[in-house]
Amino acid sequence: MSKKKRGNKVRQNKNRPPNPDLIGVGGSAVYQLYQIIMPRPRIPRCVRFKPNVCYFKPQGIPLRILEEVVLLPDELEALKLYEVDGLEQTEAAKKMKISQPTFARLLGSANKKIAQAIIKGKAIKIEEK
Repeated sequence: MSKKKRGNKVRQNKNRPPNPDLIGVGGSAVYQLYQIIMPRPRIPRCVRFKPNVCYFKPQGIPLRILEEVVLLPDELEALKLYEVDGLEQTEAAKKMKISQPTFARLLGSANKKIAQAIIKGKAIKIEEK
């Protein structure tokens, strides 16, 4: 455990990993820099659906001219489970092995991207795993 010193008292800080003095600089500065540079690792999500297509675009406009919106695999899975399969958000989140608030954020992000593509006439690229 790392320790924090205030005045003449020393107390344990449970939020900080042990021994943050990695480069010889003061521990708190290195730890703050580490938090900025290294975000929390992403938990793998359970994505079962693999689409047969990788692009949707407006008819009659060449793909090379269009701007594109990238739909991530987990966003597509969230859309499928909620809109197509008709599952509630809590059930769908359990299937994807994520929390319901995370599922809601994925769903919101996917809906925003699709709406933007339809309204502004952009191509939708479905990214693979």
